[in-house]
Parts: sequence; C-alpha cells; structure tokens
Amino acid sequence: MTVPETAAAAVGRALAAGGVRTAFGVVGSGNFHVTNALVEHGVRFVAARHEGGAATMADAYARMSGEVGVVTVHQGPGLTNAMTGIAEAAKSRTPMIVLAGEATDARSNFHIDQDALAAAVGAVPMRLTDAARAEEQALEAFRVASQERRTVLLNLPLDVQSAPSRSRAPAPALTGAAGSDRAAALDTTAGSDRAAADDATAELRRLLAGARRPVFVAGRGARHARRELEALADRTGALLATSAVAKGLFRGSPWDLDVSGGFATPLAAELIRGADLIVGWGCALNMWTTRHGTLIPPEAKVAQVDLDPAAVGAHVRADLGVVGDVRAVAAALTGPGGAAPGYRSAELARRIRDEGRWRAVPYRDESGAGRIDPRTLTIALDDLLPSERVVSVDSGNFMGYPSMFLDVPDAGGFCFTQAFQSVGLGLATAIGAALARPDRLPVAALGDGGAFMGIAELETVVRLGLPMVVVVYDDEAYGAEVHHFGPHGHPLGTVRFPPADLAAIARGHGFAAVTVTDAAGLAGVAEWLKGPRDRPLLVHAKITGEHGSWWLEEAFKGH
Repeated sequence: MTVPETAAAAVGRALAAGGVRTAFGVVGSGNFHVTNALVEHGVRFVAARHEGGAATMADAYARMSGEVGVVTVHQGPGLTNAMTGIAEAAKSRTPMIVLAGEATDARSNFHIDQDALAAAVGAVPMRLTDAARAEEQALEAFRVASQERRTVLLNLPLDVQSAPSRSRAPAPALTGAAGSDRAAALDTTAGSDRAAADDATAELRRLLAGARRPVFVAGRGARHARRELEALADRTGALLATSAVAKGLFRGSPWDLDVSGGFATPLAAELIRGADLIVGWGCALNMWTTRHGTLIPPEAKVAQVDLDPAAVGAHVRADLGVVGDVRAVAAALTGPGGAAPGYRSAELARRIRDEGRWRAVPYRDESGAGRIDPRTLTIALDDLLPSERVVSVDSGNFMGYPSMFLDVPDAGGFCFTQAFQSVGLGLATAIGAALARPDRLPVAALGDGGAFMGIAELETVVRLGLPMVVVVYDDEAYGAEVHHFGPHGHPLGTVRFPPADLAAIARGHGFAAVTVTDAAGLAGVAEWLKGPRDRPLLVHAKITGEHGSWWLEEAFKGH
C-alpha cells in the first residue's frame, strides 16, 4: 500500500522543483520532515550550529548567488534564535524563505505568535493552512520571496504538516533568480503608470544632457546593470560610485570612485560634493551612503531610479524619481550619439588612479608594543591574498579597515550584511557567501566581539571543508563603545575584556591559526597560501586601538 505524501513532504518537493538548490538550518522535531523532503529532492542542506547563523548564511547565499535563500528552523525557540538574521534579511529585501514549524496549541511550551514576530522585523508572515494545497502554498511563498524581493516566514503548523497532501506531478521550475532581473521580466505596469515613467525618464535624460559634473551612485538594485550604467556614464561623462553593499561594481573602470559615504576616500568625497547632478541607481541614498546628506551639495539636482516608489526621497530630497528597473532605464537613456566630457578629464583620471584607493592615502603607522596598526595589517593582507576573493565583513569599530583596504574584483566579491547593524553575523555571512561563490577564496573579517558571538560556526567552516581565511581584528573590547563613551569620561569596564587566545580556540576547532602582532607575523599567512589549504586559517591580529576608526564619528551621528 502506498503511503500518502504528507504536507511537509509536499512543501519540500515543491520548493525543490521550484528552483531551490541550497537550504540552511538547525533541525528539530518541528522541521525534521520538511528538511528531509528538501534533501530527498536534491536540495543541499547545510547544517549550522545556531539558527542565527543559519539565517545569515541563507541571507548571504541569496545575495551572492542570485537565488532565493532558504532557512529551516524548529518552532518557537528555533525561530526566535534566528530572528536577528531574519531581521537583517528583511531590512535588506533579501529574497528568502524561512520554513518554521509552528505549535498552534496555546498550551505548548513552544507556542508564540510567530506571525507577529515576523511582521515586527519586516518579514512577510504566511502559513500552510491546508495539507491538500501544500504545494500551491509553498510555491506562493517562493513567488513572494522571488518576485517581490521579500523575506517570507512560511509557518508550518505541526498538525497540518503531518496530514496527507494530494500527490501531484513535480511543479515546473519558477526560477532560482531573484531581484531586479526577475522584477524587470515581470513588468506589468499599467498604461497611466507607464506614461508617468516615460515622462520621468525623459526628464532624467534632460537632466543628464545639462549636467556638467554628473555622478552615478549605484546600490544593490544596480548590481545586475554594470554594462548599461557604464555605457550611459560614458555618454554623459559621469563618474561612478557605489553604496557599500555594491562595492566593486565598477572595479576596473578608470572613473570608479569606489564607495560613497562614510567609507569614501577623501578624493571620492571631494568629487561627489562637487557634483551638479547625483543619480542614485537602485540605491537608497541613506545616511551612510551620503554621510548624513553632507555629500550632496545643496545646489545639485538629485534623481533616483528604483523599482520601489517608496525608496525615492526616503532619505534625502529627490528632485526626480524614475520607477523602473535600473538596467532597463539606463539602456533606454543610452541612445546613439557621441560622448560628452561631463566630469571627466585626463587630469581627473590621473587623480583617480593615484588617489582613488584608501591605501594611497598617507597615514602614520601606529604599530608597536605588541600590536599592529589595522591599516598596515589590512594593506599587507590585500597584497598577500589572491585577488579572486569574496570578502564578508562583520559590524563594529574595525569594519572600515577590511571594507576599504581589502580590494575586491567585482560586486560579487563583497558581502555586507549591515542593514540591521548587528555584531556577530560576519562568520555566518562568510559561510553563505563561500557556498555561493566556491570559485573564490572566502575571507571573513571580524572584530573580537563578533568572533566570540559567532564562534560556534567555526566548526561549520571546518566540517564543510571551506578554505576560508578568518581575520579577527582584536582590540580586546567592544571598540565602538569604547570610542563613543570614553572621550566623555564614562567608565569602560563593561566593554573591555581580558586577552583571549583566539588562535588556540580556532586550532581546537580544526583551523590552522597564526597570531599577528606586527607585519612579520603575516609570514604564516603566506605559508598557508602556498600549501594545500586543506584547513581554514584564522588570523588572530592584535590591533592598536588608541582611537576610533575614521568613519566612526559619522556613524555615531545615526545613533
């Protein structure tokens, strides 16, 4: 006698058929069957050591692969453990599905209002309500995640999971792709709205034609449109910059200013402040990207191109908003004709070449007394590590050093989970990014605070056999708090910690490890790079910490 398929099994089968290739999670009784169904139908399951890590891995994987991320967790505490990672994904509009068991009996220890929990952090709560419709409801969750670029919580009530589902033929693959490409392909704009969009595009063409010093700032929503944006920039003489999450998008262009905002080089800040037209392409132009608006000159025109009408003018004044896909709008604006000089000149190209990276900015090396200057450390690592890398950065006082001194080959080389500004996501971010980009060396940049928060996932790195380099910038403190409150004379005993041997801890998990207190200590990194890289490497860098990093003062204005 054939055993009928359960609803849990139908959900796993439907998502696998719909295009899910990789899922992350921690398995408990409430998500045991749906996880096994995913695996049975060909989905790779990556077991994390903590649900918070699993959610962040799925987020990073989605960002770097272009697929919908999937994380699977137990009901109640499994979901609450994952909430910081879910909040980060939701704030970033990461296309992601959270499969969570659900205890609907209010007498259960596991019972909580899971819908309210998801909604509170900006995720979309959905629910499996009918075992007979399990496949249909799972694919609807996939559609919302993929097409609307949302993080979806699909609650799986325990009684519905175990009920029989109608067996169907495998669902056609929807697509694993997410974000702007997919949204552009599904454009169903009504006629009146299309006319308004055409009028706005014509106005942007007029602004570009009249601009003498245009600057493009591309965000996450523009990562698929480098070719079109560069072609339009060549026609209009625009300089090219990005938000932090899109770092590397224009790498190789002689007009690439790198990141706009708190991480901007002095040259980039000077040139952006000198613009007469700033166009944000799939970019929120938030306080971080604009240094609380100070990078936008009062006399400059500001335009934004975004799929989301609510993004236009949300953070800074916008003189013009064009609602549409970045690639399509840029292509529509790039017609036949010659190039305009715009902001460009031979002298400016030379300045960008000579001054356009942080490593070209002079500084006084403060290494000494058993500690290495984090700038010296990071420049040396940039020289040592292969250029084909994917860099993932945790949050904290240290984060500007890897973000600005470690170069990346393109936008697929930088994973920046900072929408929620949570410390402790960096290692899990690096794992998800590494699995999405196995062709590149994964590099995790952590502070000591974040390293300790995410330390359980060191075992995951070893178990997965990832040839990862984990760099811990250790100032034996929560450095941001030290430099925020210390200058005002506040006691700092609650945010300083005794020395810890992070290299020994890493070796205990199966890592190779080196402790670095000066430039000579990086010889161990060079040796590891020469070898088989059959174990991941942790670089325990004891860094100087006498003062806050250069971007910290700007950051604190947002607190």
